[in-house]
Amino acid sequence: MNPSLLKWLMRLGIAVIVVLVVLSITRSKPFALMMLDRTVTSRFAQDVLGDRPDGLHVLVCGAGGPLVDTNRSGPCLAVQAGKRLFVVDAGTNGVRNMMRFGAVPGRIEAAMLTHAHSDHIDGLGELGIQRWVGGNHTTPLPVYGPPVISDIVAGFNLAYAADFGYRTAHHGERVAPSAGSGLLAMPFELPEDGETWLVLETDDQPPVKITAFKVSHDPVDQSVGYRFDYGALSLVVSGDTSKSDNLIAHAKGADLLVHEALSSDLTARTGAALKAAGNDSAAKIMADVPSYHATPLEAAESAAEAGVKHLVYYHIVPPLPFKAFENIFLDGVHEAFDGEVTLSVDGTIVSAGVLQEAL
Repeated sequence: MNPSLLKWLMRLGIAVIVVLVVLSITRSKPFALMMLDRTVTSRFAQDVLGDRPDGLHVLVCGAGGPLVDTNRSGPCLAVQAGKRLFVVDAGTNGVRNMMRFGAVPGRIEAAMLTHAHSDHIDGLGELGIQRWVGGNHTTPLPVYGPPVISDIVAGFNLAYAADFGYRTAHHGERVAPSAGSGLLAMPFELPEDGETWLVLETDDQPPVKITAFKVSHDPVDQSVGYRFDYGALSLVVSGDTSKSDNLIAHAKGADLLVHEALSSDLTARTGAALKAAGNDSAAKIMADVPSYHATPLEAAESAAEAGVKHLVYYHIVPPLPFKAFENIFLDGVHEAFDGEVTLSVDGTIVSAGVLQEAL
């Protein structure tokens, strides 16, 4: 036999043996239990936001909209400002993604809702549960938003009322204090164009200041965006909106703008395909949705007009399963805006900055 061929066969045999040994080990009960111990220990020992330097950071715990997307869940943002953690919107899988990517729901101090569309609120009940038992809280989770928030919170509290009782009865007052279950509605008046509503301001030095402003999402008549200011750092969340002069005004000079975007080209193409398949209802929805969302180019234009440093896209519609779709989505963006651009997926973390560097 050819010596070279013999060596190749010997190496192949060794490789096969190694693979079989590895498969045998990884399928064994002791290995599985060892990996379970390590995974749980490492996962619960980390705090991907709380361990970051003093500054203003955002974890995109939901980068998509209401359509199914393997990389982007329902809209949800976790904002770390100094030592404080807040959440903006609670879309599908948002709180689960927080835990998946190493954030700690038990540290959430308050949630802010931008509006009452289902994809922004459907995870609110689970968010409240995970925050409650994850931090053994003795007061409900404050949920801020325009007036409609009162009905939303009342509905979730009613739906979860039995579950609250079960969990306290099962785990006890120390783990699930009955006084801390549920949500607490914190409605504020809808500000008019040009107005700002102070949502909350902490007593830290420097304080965390969160303000709300009106955006354009007709026929949704109670729709807002939020601005976080911490020291010299600032972060603005658009919520759902068409291109809005009021948003541009409130985003002036922000370090980070997290802006929704819908590609009208891709949704039109999707709608045509749906119509050809005989799904007229879904095609009609694809034709309707561009009217109350900003395109990626419009979001970039807004970022440029506001003079922000970094633009992050979230609430991305439609799904972008391949790189080619991302290129179509971002067509013209870099010509309109010369700052940094991030097309987020679930788990994206972006910083507005570190406080010591900004002062």
